[in-house]
Amino acid sequence: MLSFGRNCLKYCSHFKRNSSNENLCLQKFPKLFVLNDSVGKYSYTQFPVLFPLNSFNSHYYSTRVPSRSYRRRVRNRFLKSNKPILDQAQFQFAQSQLLPRFTPEELCNVIALQRDPLVCLELFHWASHQPRFRHDLSTFHVTIKKLGDAKMYQEMDDIVNQLLAVPSIGSEALFNMVIYYFTEARKLTKAVNVFKHMKNSRNPNFSFRPSIKTYNILFGALLSRGYNAYINLVYMETMRCLFRQMVNDMIEPDIFSLNSMIKGYVLSLHVNDALRIFHQMGVVYDCKPNSLTYDYLIHGLCAKGRTENAKELYHEMKTKGFTPNSKSYNSLVNSLALVGEIDDAVNYLWEMTEKQRSVDFITYRTVLDEICRRGKVQEAMRFLQELQEKDLVDGHTYRKLLYVLEDDYGNSEDRIDSDVARPYSEIKRWRS
Repeated sequence: MLSFGRNCLKYCSHFKRNSSNENLCLQKFPKLFVLNDSVGKYSYTQFPVLFPLNSFNSHYYSTRVPSRSYRRRVRNRFLKSNKPILDQAQFQFAQSQLLPRFTPEELCNVIALQRDPLVCLELFHWASHQPRFRHDLSTFHVTIKKLGDAKMYQEMDDIVNQLLAVPSIGSEALFNMVIYYFTEARKLTKAVNVFKHMKNSRNPNFSFRPSIKTYNILFGALLSRGYNAYINLVYMETMRCLFRQMVNDMIEPDIFSLNSMIKGYVLSLHVNDALRIFHQMGVVYDCKPNSLTYDYLIHGLCAKGRTENAKELYHEMKTKGFTPNSKSYNSLVNSLALVGEIDDAVNYLWEMTEKQRSVDFITYRTVLDEICRRGKVQEAMRFLQELQEKDLVDGHTYRKLLYVLEDDYGNSEDRIDSDVARPYSEIKRWRS
């Protein structure tokens, strides 16, 4: 801090060598000076005042974006400075409710009644130092649940490490809860370590081997990690290995597991593998496809341009009493329009509105673009006008679609009816 102040004074002395630059120094560092009334001039303050960095010009500090490590350090300092403080009165009151020789069950009941997670944590640590007391499954379970619900994942990690150090304590429900909280905290490595601890437990007296719920939690966490097809492909390999382990351990997959695998294959653009699992449902696995199964497959087939297969699944889905969701409808309409099947695309779009499924802006624009590319600009404008008359598009979306048609296909007022040309010309005058 003192070196920073000396540099500021040194910087100011550079400007004071020339009397014409003294005002510039005063403007840049106004808090380093005080007005001396006896001489009518400014003099240095005894201790320089630190001022924000935005008082500098861009010539004197870096304008680069801070690095990720710097942002992480700043965030950690902020979290440490804003760390909640233990309520001693509440802790002492909770402590007074325990008898001198309390049992783990009594401690669990007291912790369950506390609303402050810090008090729960302090009670857990305080009980650990009491003579002739050992934590059991119930105290670990209630403490981890309190910390996980409060998103105090660092403190929860310390308790989990103590739990893993005791091989005789654990249960399937407890470890599943720990895995879930770690996946919510984006700590996938720690979640996998707990899964390995469950899988390596060989003691027949303590049954906390992974179950179908354990695998489903991991499947959901892995699916949420992907942001594009390449990342999904990386995590899909992990999901494939987990699924193979689950089947080898004689754990029957449920509908969530199979749908997760289908969704993972679709997101990684492996549609044939997704169809393989779909055809095994009801034959190899004792699960029937549901609406989500068909939605994932229709979206994946449309993304690969296989519109005929998508329409077959769509009709099969309807015969079983399922209704596609908005994403499936939008994918189907877009893919049909892009391959030139405009009539089918428009029919599916009208059916989509009848089923009260929301149509996005990209779907409207794709259909209108494909109609205009056939040279039927007048038909596209009438179709857009019909959408507005049926209140399927609001005014903002209607104007945006008109702007797109004007920018892409020029002035089309001579090719449309007067009732359609009127709002189009009005919008043109408004834009100009």
